[in-house]
Amino acid sequence: MSQPIAELYTDAEFFSPYAMSAFITLTEKGIPFTVKPVDLSQGKNHEPAYAALSLTRRVPTLVVGEFQLSESSAIDEYLDEIHPAHPVYPRDVKHRAKAREVQAWLRSDLLQLRAERPTEAVFINGKFPPLSNAAQGAANKLIAAVEKLLSHGQDNLFREWCIADTDLALMLNRLVIHGDPVPENIRHYAHKQWQRPSVQAWLALPEKMRG
Repeated sequence: MSQPIAELYTDAEFFSPYAMSAFITLTEKGIPFTVKPVDLSQGKNHEPAYAALSLTRRVPTLVVGEFQLSESSAIDEYLDEIHPAHPVYPRDVKHRAKAREVQAWLRSDLLQLRAERPTEAVFINGKFPPLSNAAQGAANKLIAAVEKLLSHGQDNLFREWCIADTDLALMLNRLVIHGDPVPENIRHYAHKQWQRPSVQAWLALPEKMRG
């Protein structure tokens, strides 16, 4: 019996860093899936049909047959467990834990930076006012942490690329692509991560879905 094709519900604008994370994981693993955009601006995620699929009524939501799962890090980890080929987390258990630490931190902290440099700055080159003191403090915290994480001088957080690299590059690109001052080594890291084919596939989605 053939496996059902996975469905990934994303935001219709493709601005969600979390939908992007799940999309990257599916793409890196070569899992067949279709993208199902949800118009959050019209509140479609709160309508009964979507609420029946998503426990949190947020994006992303992964649907495979009768199974539904929301929250990007849960989706990333689930897919890595059931499709161990082409892992998106480090093989080393301590590195894997650190990758999850980075993901959890990016999803729960740096709120003022996220508010003042929304992902429109990344995906459609939106321009915003200078950072407030609070947002600059969050940016400084982010940069200090990344300097520590990349102190080994390599192009990835760990020996090989992992999904936390993409998540971290997205956060950094809120500053880098907007033109805010960022150390050159961090700028290089964010730029290099952005060239990954799976990331480029996400960036191409708006035109592809319109076409």
